[in-house]
Amino acid sequence: MSSMVWWREAERIVDIFRSKPIGDIVIVRGWIYRLSRIGGVAFIGIRDGSGYIQVSLKRSVAPSLFEIVDKLSVEDVVAVRGVVVEDKRAPGGLEVRAQDIEVISKSSVWPITRSAVKSIGFLFDKRHLWIRSPKVRSILKIRSEVCRLIREYMDENGFVEFHSPIFVKSACEGGATLFPVEYFGNTVYLTQSAQLYQEAAIATFGRVYTLGPCFRAEKSRTRKHLTEFWQIECEIAFADLDEDMRILEELLVYVCRGVADRCREELDILGVDFKPPTPPLPRITYTEALEIARSRGSETVWGEDFSSRDESLVSSIFDKPFFVTHYPASTRSFYHMLDPHDPRLTLSFDLIAPEGYGELATGGQRISDYDTLVKRIDEQRLPRGSFSWYLELRMYGCPPHSGFGMGIERLVRWICKLPSVRMAIPFPRTPDRFEP
Repeated sequence: MSSMVWWREAERIVDIFRSKPIGDIVIVRGWIYRLSRIGGVAFIGIRDGSGYIQVSLKRSVAPSLFEIVDKLSVEDVVAVRGVVVEDKRAPGGLEVRAQDIEVISKSSVWPITRSAVKSIGFLFDKRHLWIRSPKVRSILKIRSEVCRLIREYMDENGFVEFHSPIFVKSACEGGATLFPVEYFGNTVYLTQSAQLYQEAAIATFGRVYTLGPCFRAEKSRTRKHLTEFWQIECEIAFADLDEDMRILEELLVYVCRGVADRCREELDILGVDFKPPTPPLPRITYTEALEIARSRGSETVWGEDFSSRDESLVSSIFDKPFFVTHYPASTRSFYHMLDPHDPRLTLSFDLIAPEGYGELATGGQRISDYDTLVKRIDEQRLPRGSFSWYLELRMYGCPPHSGFGMGIERLVRWICKLPSVRMAIPFPRTPDRFEP
């Protein structure tokens, strides 16, 4: 049997830990992430994408194999055949006692070492390699689980996944910065939101959601902003503000409980003791939040949007995410419905994380009346022609409806307690970074 054959029969590491075939011969293959020697025993840490396992080898038992081990280095790709044994000292309580080793691919000297890392910028320059680290892998695994749980909740609650275009003619939010793209002699823009198209889709499906990338050409260089980011957006026919917040709260709690249950290993690697929020989530109005912020030193006045500092000041009194509702019309986009009891306000909300992590989601009830929507577009000095098809939706049966958008990176940042959203996406895009 050729050497090219035996390692193709390898088992995934995660499956070995699930079945725990003590005494059986198994084959594992993957990348070496750790090498150590104690006396005449070598220990090789191998990862294959599904998990991590320790391989051990005694020089006295297999001197010829030990010569191969002496030439190994971190990130070499190897295959190992050996016996599964129980060892409480090994990660996960199992290890493989090697009987055969083959080097599949040699690695150059690994560039990410403690002595080489001078700044976080260096690590992002090497992001294509840095994602191999256990901590970054754990973050990205949690991100993947967050997206899976979102789809799971949406599918189980009657939402239809809806794919909106990436190239759009106009902005969803008036005044927001756009990325222009030359499009066969015309100028179009990268989408900032699926919302307007979702509002068309609710007449077909009733409840829709979109999980995908959005783009903003903002020059913000903060811990909370990216120029390319992902979000979950949904639109719900016949939903008012309270129903909108109820669904978002259910979704958030569902996702957080799922992550806490299914990502315990990843959270442990990150050193995070994540406790899912328990419903109901607190609700306060914009005016109440402003009073809290001003009592703690904010100089923001009524009618202005909250700064990141304001959000942090308000969040200091909460130990779980909370809703801030009824923002002034001056701070919200044209499509938000005005509060019938106070037209200075909108039927809108932000969902803000505790501990100063800031806004997680924003949403509210949309304007369903044609004339009212035209008036709001004119008040914000937006070109009516750019929204002709959107206005037309109000002419052919437009019930009350609401929706929201929640940033994936912001949610993952809060769950994983990360210093920046740049850590919560595989390859971050900022005003200063567009590679790798």
